[in-house]
This record gives sequence, structure tokens and C-alpha cells, in this order.
Amino acid sequence: MANSLASKKKLGLWQVVIVGIAYMTPMTVFDTFGIVSGITKGRVPLAYLLALASILLTAMSYSKMASAFPKGGSAYTYTRKVFGHNIGFIVGWTSLLDYLLLPMINALLAGIYLRSLFPQLPDWLWITLFTAIVTVINCCNIHLMANLNFLFVGVPVLLMVIFIILVIHGVSYQSGGYALLTINPLLNGDSSITPLIAGAAVLCFSFLGFDAVTTLSDETNGSHHIIPKAVFITALIGGAIFFIASWFIQLWYPTNDAFNNPTEAMPEIVLYVGGALFQSIFLVAILFNTLASGLASHASAARLLYIMGRGGVFPFALFSYIHPRLGSPLYCVLFVGIFTMSAVFFRLDTAVSLISFGALIAFTSVNVAVIALYAVKKRKMNTIKDKIHYLVLPILGILCVGTMCINLDIDAITLGISWAIIGCAWMIWYRARGPEHALLS
Repeated sequence: MANSLASKKKLGLWQVVIVGIAYMTPMTVFDTFGIVSGITKGRVPLAYLLALASILLTAMSYSKMASAFPKGGSAYTYTRKVFGHNIGFIVGWTSLLDYLLLPMINALLAGIYLRSLFPQLPDWLWITLFTAIVTVINCCNIHLMANLNFLFVGVPVLLMVIFIILVIHGVSYQSGGYALLTINPLLNGDSSITPLIAGAAVLCFSFLGFDAVTTLSDETNGSHHIIPKAVFITALIGGAIFFIASWFIQLWYPTNDAFNNPTEAMPEIVLYVGGALFQSIFLVAILFNTLASGLASHASAARLLYIMGRGGVFPFALFSYIHPRLGSPLYCVLFVGIFTMSAVFFRLDTAVSLISFGALIAFTSVNVAVIALYAVKKRKMNTIKDKIHYLVLPILGILCVGTMCINLDIDAITLGISWAIIGCAWMIWYRARGPEHALLS
């Protein structure tokens, strides 16, 4: 009982979906807008559409693998089951990059927001306080975290709707109602494709929630039915929120000229649309959203560490420990909390690019796993439908995700490859310790 999450199954479909959407942090569209608008030359909504198309193809692959292997673990479990422990470890290690970095990004964003409200206090103080709150809540049963996220997601989305209404009113007042009937936010007079792909690559990290819900399989009732549905629903709802919000932001801000600091443009975006009072209210609401994402991402990172620890990847018993009363992987939760404090030393744009590298590697591996499992091993290629589902769609997913991966920032690629090399070195050292560590053989 103490070393398994299986006895704590309490989550239903919409609780899992809410955790996934919270992990996505819908309000992150405001945080990354200035960065991606600069990259895409004012075509953020189109970049989101491109990213969503790729993500939906990959979400289909995740759904298939979640049905085949209901046990939690995301890309790590799927590739380990299909390709063996070595490949599974490398994919899991690379996935850890984005799973560990996203809680850190949420702490970093919390510091940015609170600095806007209380400029006299340092970022590190807010980062520490935010991390402590998230860690304490995650030490408790996941059912508490899932229910809190209903509140923490709902309030910010309501504020997002109000923001859109203000933009509609402002545009209509300044230029007339016909100014709303435009496709300028989609195209913005530019037809270059490479910046668009680069922008979509950065935005991929925003969709990590659909990947994260698969780590909750051990704590979900009827996971073999619920998780595949939750994967696709989470990706679709998240993509719709991102696209609609970015459309109206881009409508109001065709370029980055209005921003003093495009990499941290969110406070300015809200200030210029709704004024100082709305900015303060919005910042408080977005803190709720950041807390929701922090809770969800922290939980998923801790559970991936637990799953890898349970599989013998790490030689420390603390990574496979479940607290007998709380039902949480306590030491994994605490480890993620300590790692999250590295937010003090990171810039937002660097962290966002780096997290996308890990996500894209995981997405590619799951698409490849679908082909290997269904088309090659099980030979389910008898009908046109089988060929489309198990070969054509995963190949399209690989091509889309691969194209975005090679268009990432060079620093993100360099750091990501360095992280993978460290993982390979760990695997070689771990195997060399003797036959008792045969899990990676």
C-alpha cells in the first residue's frame, strides 16, 4: 500500500482534463506573446494554429499508447515498453528536462507578476514563497490539488474573457465595428515561413498539459478509457483558448513597438487595454493561474520521477517512496521543490526555449513508438483506416514536430543535447555498476 499510487485512484475525466489545462497555464499566451510576436513578425495566432495541428497529431499517438499501456509514465513508459529500457531511459531523461523546468518557469512568472505589484520587494522572495506553497500542497493527496485547480483555472479564464471584451470595445470605439472583421492578426502582411515555424516551436511548451495527464494514470479510475480521452480533450481545449486569446492580443498589438520589454510584456499588455486597476486585478487572477500550473506541473514532475524511480532508473529508494498517509511521492515532491528554486538564476525566454526541446523530443518518440508497436510489431495494417491511424498520422506528426525542433533557438538545442549527453553518461555508469542494475540492459 505504501509503495504504490494505485490504491489512491480518485480522479475522473474532467478532473484529469482540468489538471492538464492547469498544467498548460492558459494565461501563458500573455507571457509569451511578446517573445513569439517578435519571432513571427506579428503572427502569433497563426503560430498557435501550426503548433496545434502538430500537437493534435501527436495527441492521437499519445491516446493510442495510453490505451495500449494504461500504466502511468508518459513518453518514458511508452518508449520503454516498445523499444526497451535504454531508449526508454533516454526519452524519460529528456522529458525530465521539461517536467522539471515548467515548475521553475511558473515560479519565475510568479516573481515577475508580484514584482509588478510590489516593485520594492526582490524576485527571489516571491519565488521562494511561491515554491513553498506549491510544494506543501503537492505533499498532500492529489485529489486536493485537482479540486483546487477547478478554482485556480476558472478565475483567470473569466478575466481572459473580460480582456477580450475590452479589446472588442476598444477596437470598435477607435476604428469602428468593421475593424473587427479582419484577418490581419493571422497574416499581418508577412508570408515568410521560417519565423512562423520557429515561433510554433517555442509555443509547443504551452501544450505540455496533454502529455502530463498521462502521468496520472495510476491515480485515475478506469485510466485505460479516461486518459486517452483526456489527452485529446486537453490539447483541443488548450489550443482553442490559446488561439482565441492570441487573436485579440494581436489585433490590439500588431507589433511589439508598444512594449518596453517584449520578453515580459504581459503587465504592459493588460495595462494598455484596461488601465491600472484592471492590470492589478488581472495580475492577481493570473497568479491564480500560475499557481494552478505550478501545482499541476509540480505534481507531474514528481510522479515522473517516482515512475522512473519505481522502475529502478535511480538508485535511491527515496524516488520510489510513497508516504503511507498522504499517498504522495513525498521525496520526489520535495526534490522538485528544491529544483524549482533555480528560477532565481534563469531568464524567461531561455527557459521557454529549453523546455520546448524536451517536449519535442518526447512528442517525436511517442509518434515513432506508435508506428513500431502497431504497424511493425502487431502488423495492424490490414485496412485503409489502420494505415492512416498507425502509419500516416504518426509520420505527419514526426515531420511537423521534427521541423519545429530544428528551428528552435540554438542555445536551447545546445543545452538540450548537453542534458541528453549527461543522461547517456548516467546510463553507462549505472549499467557498469553490475548485473543487479539490469533494468537498463
